[in-house]
Amino acid sequence: MKNLVKFILFIAIVGSIIGASVSSCAEESNCALDGRPTLNCYMYKIVSNVVKKDTLDSLTVTAFGTDSIIINNQKKVRDILLPLRYTVDSTIFVLHYSKTLTDTIIVRHTNTPKFISMNCGYQMQQSVTKVKYTQHNLDSIYISNKDANTLETENFKLFH
Repeated sequence: MKNLVKFILFIAIVGSIIGASVSSCAEESNCALDGRPTLNCYMYKIVSNVVKKDTLDSLTVTAFGTDSIIINNQKKVRDILLPLRYTVDSTIFVLHYSKTLTDTIIVRHTNTPKFISMNCGYQMQQSVTKVKYTQHNLDSIYISNKDANTLETENFKLFH
């Protein structure tokens, strides 16, 4: 009987060690670390036919038709991250340079859900199909990468 109890205890201990190591291997990474894909936009200007990085003195960015403020009166702006909407195929941003000077950027995009894992669920893959914009302070937009990402890869060059 003592041998049976020792054997059962041994099996229980070995089983818990194996179970712990298997479950630690199966754990998913923190879903929040993957982040939300965004459009990474950098400011540029053209001086004497040479493209140079630029800095805006001040910028507020809002999502058109909502009360969302994406950037609130940021100073010395060299780059911005713009999130695209998941539920529709277009996102409209309003760039406020001052109280009276604004530009609007309309981004048309595709939304394709990608399965990550059982714990994390889906992440939306988004790709730009077309961009329209006003030209009050903004001169032009060059699309350098159509796919929104979490890697800080440049998507848009915003020329002012």
